[in-house]
Amino acid sequence: MKILVVDDHPLILEALKQVLRDLHPQIEVVEARDAAQALDQAASHVDLSLVLLDLTLPKTHGLELLAQLRQSFPELPVVVLSATEDRDTVLRAINDGAMGFIPKTSRTEVLIAALRLVFSGGVYLPPSVFAGAPHTVAEPRPPASPRSPREAGLTERQAQVLALLVQGKSNKLICRALDLAEGTVKIHVTAILRALNVSNRTEALVAVSRMGLRLDSLLPEKPATAP
Repeated sequence: MKILVVDDHPLILEALKQVLRDLHPQIEVVEARDAAQALDQAASHVDLSLVLLDLTLPKTHGLELLAQLRQSFPELPVVVLSATEDRDTVLRAINDGAMGFIPKTSRTEVLIAALRLVFSGGVYLPPSVFAGAPHTVAEPRPPASPRSPREAGLTERQAQVLALLVQGKSNKLICRALDLAEGTVKIHVTAILRALNVSNRTEALVAVSRMGLRLDSLLPEKPATAP
């Protein structure tokens, strides 16, 4: 597994590299200090599995880089790892295509648990998103235990569509990945939103995090590529 970490603080980079090595000694970490380096690294390392993105970067705001990454590399999952963790910022990042948001203020054990959840195909969001209150550093809560999509009332096909949806895939890309007609995908998306009791994709990702759904095993072996 190869992870791109985008952060301009050398000490934080080293700390994250150590956490990732603790998670799995074979994880290879690629570094970037700003937006230009991040885009170059993403273009050079086509085998990246994930991007961990800080929002406080020189010259370019992390959310702008997030949008660029999602546009240029739509198959590359991006998780925000930031000290900025207010609810509006978290929801904007999710709405812009991030498939998770991990506060840097989390305790080490929570950070490790959150990364494990992300690497297993889950989605981690800070408790403040669910409570609507500021995230409390003193009492962080670990991610929920992973659950199966069947427990959420989803069929196998709906779970496959959801697995691609939370990675920011458009209906067109989901069609290609699963060899489905666009009308069929729209029907599945509507059923998924109804099953999760949400009204849009952003709320769906929040629900996936809250419910601890594990979706990694449902992803196709060869994801669709951008047109």
